[in-house]
Amino acid sequence: MKAVIRSTAFVHSVAIAVSLFVIGSVAAQSRKGIELNEIAFTFAMELIKQGQIIADGRGEWTKHRPSADEENDFIRLHGFEQYAKWHLGIDRRFPENSKRRYKFPYGDFKNVHRCGLLAAKARARQYGYEEIVNAAAELDATVKQPN
Repeated sequence: MKAVIRSTAFVHSVAIAVSLFVIGSVAAQSRKGIELNEIAFTFAMELIKQGQIIADGRGEWTKHRPSADEENDFIRLHGFEQYAKWHLGIDRRFPENSKRRYKFPYGDFKNVHRCGLLAAKARARQYGYEEIVNAAAELDATVKQPN
């Protein structure tokens, strides 16, 4: 009887270990899917150098972030290539002509918003995208702090 109990306990232990491994692998794989959009980083840096910035404060992104309708209008007029430039992250699991591909927006299609950079940095940190955290922090460091 003890042998049956030990055998059952062993099988359950192996099943738990395999489940934890699979969950960890899926989480790591999904994290790998999003990477820094180098073109957007360079574009944002240029906009900041040109003075196309709004040095607003933390928590204002909900008011300044483009709505879904504004995003759709921008895509219709300018295409996904230009839309991508306004997002610090790219999720390569989705096609290029999909809004789902582009993550971590930072501006309103005219200006870089400091609140957008702060929101991108916080969210990237939350999900472990260090490359995006560092990029948003570097861009934020070049924006004048609001008085």
